[in-house]
Amino acid sequence: MLASDQGAVITVNGGQTWSSWYNQPTAQFYHVITDNGFPYWVYGAQQESGSVGTASRGDNGAITFRDWRTIGVEEYGYVAPDPLNPNFIYGGKITRFDKTTGQVQNIAPEAVRSGKYRFLRTAPVIFSPVDPHVLYLAGNVVFKTTNGGNSWEIISPDLSREQPEVPESIGIYRKPEMAKMPRRGVIYTLAPSPLDINLMWAGTDDGLIHVTRDGGKKWQNVTPAGITSWSKISLMDAGHFDAMTAYAAVNRIRLDDQHPHIYRTHDGGKTWKEIVRGLPDAPINVVREDPQRKGLLFAGSERAVYVSFDDGDDWQSLRLNMAASSVRDLVVHNDDVVVGTHGRSFWVLDDITPLRQINREVMTSRAFLFRPEAAYRIMRNVNTDTPLPPEEPAGQNPPDGAIINYYLRPESSAPVVVEIFDSTNNLVRRYSSTDKPETINEKDYEVPSYWFRQPKVLPAKPGMQRWVWDERYAPPKALRYTYPISAIYRDTPRYPLGPFVMPGEYKVKLTVDGRSYTQTLTIKMDPRVKASSADLRQQFDLSMLAYNGLQRSMEALEQVRSLRAQVKDLRARAQGATADALKSFDDKLIAISGEGRAGAAPGDVSDTRPMDLTRVANTLESLLELFQGVDARPTTQGAAASAEWQQSVTETLRRWDDLKTKDLKSLNDQLRQASLPVLKTE
Repeated sequence: MLASDQGAVITVNGGQTWSSWYNQPTAQFYHVITDNGFPYWVYGAQQESGSVGTASRGDNGAITFRDWRTIGVEEYGYVAPDPLNPNFIYGGKITRFDKTTGQVQNIAPEAVRSGKYRFLRTAPVIFSPVDPHVLYLAGNVVFKTTNGGNSWEIISPDLSREQPEVPESIGIYRKPEMAKMPRRGVIYTLAPSPLDINLMWAGTDDGLIHVTRDGGKKWQNVTPAGITSWSKISLMDAGHFDAMTAYAAVNRIRLDDQHPHIYRTHDGGKTWKEIVRGLPDAPINVVREDPQRKGLLFAGSERAVYVSFDDGDDWQSLRLNMAASSVRDLVVHNDDVVVGTHGRSFWVLDDITPLRQINREVMTSRAFLFRPEAAYRIMRNVNTDTPLPPEEPAGQNPPDGAIINYYLRPESSAPVVVEIFDSTNNLVRRYSSTDKPETINEKDYEVPSYWFRQPKVLPAKPGMQRWVWDERYAPPKALRYTYPISAIYRDTPRYPLGPFVMPGEYKVKLTVDGRSYTQTLTIKMDPRVKASSADLRQQFDLSMLAYNGLQRSMEALEQVRSLRAQVKDLRARAQGATADALKSFDDKLIAISGEGRAGAAPGDVSDTRPMDLTRVANTLESLLELFQGVDARPTTQGAAASAEWQQSVTETLRRWDDLKTKDLKSLNDQLRQASLPVLKTE
């Protein structure tokens, strides 16, 4: 085995050939940032492997090599996607990458380096959160451009220490001439305010913090007393609710200080408080404030992510299932926390809305249903061809549907139930903790069993619980179940699926121990879909006609099967005219069901036999798949086929009703006269 910055490779023949390193998530990122696209992209630059951008959700059901691309930034640089033009990505010291052409332009303030300005390899590059035209770059001074790097202005003096101290940590390597070392520090972090275009914080890699409140005309040194030379201001975050607030993560490992250091100010830097209670005794690289809940903070150490609900006074682990790795940076994107690690690539914690709502009332309640985040209706997987093999590395997509979070303090003595209602209070979906998971016999399917998504049951255990509604009606019963070729390793649902719901408002109802809790859930359409509301309504209406017709046909088929089983038992006991009547009735059941005889393909009009339930069910399932396969207005011929087959549904079910009300009634009269049990449809 050989390990490098790119990962590990293995040889089994003495080094003649080696395995790939493109099969392990070992990227070493320095920073992480997201853009405003949908789905949003995650960007970062990695040690010895260049820079990358990747979609946070892959169209093919997972995040694979198809969703990654290089973005032209040097291996350890900051990345700054243009908030006004998603095709432009800035980064490094400094370049502009054009996604359209793939070309990279050097737009550094100096076309030819003169040595006048100092840059560290991880030079801060960041857009103003107030004015998206403004881009900042930092070396030993702060640069500003409003025209994409075509020209720059300097808006700060050298903010590093004029005379760095000689640290005690160098021990026996101390020399007298070190006391006269030249100025060497650079700005390591910039934090422009989201509230004031003129307010910005700057921290250096030699332990200074400055702030400007007039767009860079004047800078004030506001360094806390506890921060000494050779401390690295690893990352700063400006307050989202108060312009006088800022947070600073400070790394002092060069001083043999392996303790955590996070500082907070609420008075513009006049005073600072160190806030580390509950953090591990290890360095902290990043601190961020949640932009929606005041006092909710996130921090990253050399092993995990931590959260504080009280503005940093107390911290607790938020690692969950995340790999232990150096967390170098994290950002909050809408309702997600996106993490860049130095060794285990990118990680995303989906849906932090419970963290924004949790409080003492929640924790003392017997049960609590959190207000759900808005969910998007997105196709699970649009791949129409052979899936990637399971050994091909892939990242996990966000959940396929709406996330429902709830809290249970004691274990419920009754079933826990989650119900979804539409705007007219019609039940759309129901889940219970007593549901029996569907049994999957892998021998029934001609696909690998590692495709199967394992059935889940609504959790009823104490603690925080998360459930995902796929934004569909319940799967219909069908003559045959399949797994589609758009398969994902251990995450492929069984088909057919129920129809998607329409975008709109829905009510989520949680019932625990006889008490109900409700919240409103908003379903939005995938913004990439251009179908109108009328188009989606026709898709939904035709889908529901096929769905309901399939349900009724399958219910009738189940009744037929039950009756045929009863007839089979009675024929062994009946004699004479009664036996003949049972056989005649069984023949009619075979004819109406269509089971046990060669059938026509769905939609085949060459079959002139009377329509049967099997053919109707097969065709309705095909129509359901046709309408649900794309978010678009159904074709004219699709709508015509739906109308034609609805007539077949009506006629076939009418014949079935006649069979039950007339033939079955007459046969049951004969059975009573023969002192035999009557036939029942239930």
